[in-house]
Amino acid sequence: MSAETIVIEIVGWAAAALILVAYILLSLGKLEGRSYIYQWMNVIGAGGFVINSGYNGAIPSAALNVVWAAMGLFTLWSVARARRRLRDSA
Repeated sequence: MSAETIVIEIVGWAAAALILVAYILLSLGKLEGRSYIYQWMNVIGAGGFVINSGYNGAIPSAALNVVWAAMGLFTLWSVARARRRLRDSA
């Protein structure tokens, strides 16, 4: 196995762990669904899956994770916008 392949595998496993930990913390009530940390964990994890899936030719998985990351980025933008509105109206 080449060094490149090992790095891609590490990225994939780290992405899986990050998304799993995010979901566990959400399920335990330690994180909120619209929190920055939860969304960033999902965005970064999805990015890792895109890299791993794309490298391994799993295009449906890569496409799903592009959408997953986009949803996380949209949520981050939406939360930031709502917080700005709250701050500006105070």
